[in-house]
Amino acid sequence: MDLVDKAKELVADKVANMAKPEASVDDVDLKHVGRDGITYLAKITVVNPYGVSIPVCEIIYTLKSVDRVIASGKIPDPGSVKGNDKTLLEVEMKVPHSVLVSLMKDIGADWDVDYTVEIGLLVDLPVLGNFTIPINRKGEMKLPSLQDCI
Repeated sequence: MDLVDKAKELVADKVANMAKPEASVDDVDLKHVGRDGITYLAKITVVNPYGVSIPVCEIIYTLKSVDRVIASGKIPDPGSVKGNDKTLLEVEMKVPHSVLVSLMKDIGADWDVDYTVEIGLLVDLPVLGNFTIPINRKGEMKLPSLQDCI
């Protein structure tokens, strides 16, 4: 039994110290203003340390302002992350106009919204299986002016 336990320990140690993909939110910006709301775009860079592509099973996102969720959702099967490379993924987040009206205190004179975006990238790693890469970012988003809508 000692040999089996040592083998399990060795494998667990190797897996724990294995390089894993990393991701960061590079930018959150206004993408589109429409009748039903405003669409923001989060640009995410994912670094894959493996020589093979990794499938991204799902992207789960939550956009918050003043600790209130203003948009959330899932993007199923957004593609893969290239092997030994950086890949740019885009996450569209639609915020209804009615939610923005309720945030008027935060918007104030500077016409922006303080936000927190929480994103989880569910990837299928070789040997390890499904693994979620958590990404968070805080910042400010400008609201569109009348000129942006024209």
